Amino acid sequence: MKRLMIAGAALLLTAPASAQDLGGAEIIVTGQRGEQDDYSKDMPSVGLRRTADFLIQEVKVSGDTRDDKQRSQEIHAMIEQALRLADKHGVELAFGDFVVQPLTLTNYKDLTLTDDRSRPDSQFVTFLVKAPLGDKQSASEAEKRIAGFISAVPEVGRAQMDKQDDVSFSVVAPDAYRDAIASKITEDARQMAAKLGDGYAVQIEGLNMPVQWSRSGLSEVFLYIPYKLTILPKP
Repeated sequence: MKRLMIAGAALLLTAPASAQDLGGAEIIVTGQRGEQDDYSKDMPSVGLRRTADFLIQEVKVSGDTRDDKQRSQEIHAMIEQALRLADKHGVELAFGDFVVQPLTLTNYKDLTLTDDRSRPDSQFVTFLVKAPLGDKQSASEAEKRIAGFISAVPEVGRAQMDKQDDVSFSVVAPDAYRDAIASKITEDARQMAAKLGDGYAVQIEGLNMPVQWSRSGLSEVFLYIPYKLTILPKP
């Protein structure tokens, strides 16, 4: 049994991150499990729970000035104001639906201006405002910080900024926690093996899967490897 568990632990600790390794990317965590195509959707009970790195609020800057060129200028000018005020208010601006990318004075005009079908002569741009969590501040404090920032950004012409939907969270470089998750899985398997006795063995499968994630609390995320632990009778 000891040999089996040691071999399983070694396999787990050296398992590749897969072709979909996200490296040091910052990943958005919503209420849904982070799923990868072609991978198991089973969520094990053993994983790593930790505070998310950032609280994220999607915002929309919209404008309804009739002149197309002026409308675009007003929207972009308000985003520029937001970028210049962000550091003062302890927030960062970003964009992305899955992987978070920094929004900067260099790339903000690359954001897509979308026509608002519910209003004539109207367009909008959406992006993200994020505030750090952890020792620096709680989720409620981060949310208040973002709300204060949104209120502080001055309107430009007929352009205005509004919050969109509920807040979400992000975690930076989730695969960096693979070793910590591996340690928890290994310890759980050792305890299970000890309870079973000499007549059974424990087999761990799926250790080549990438680290996945889900939201597990007000500001907490659950990072896990979708492994499968099977109990087998010894021959």
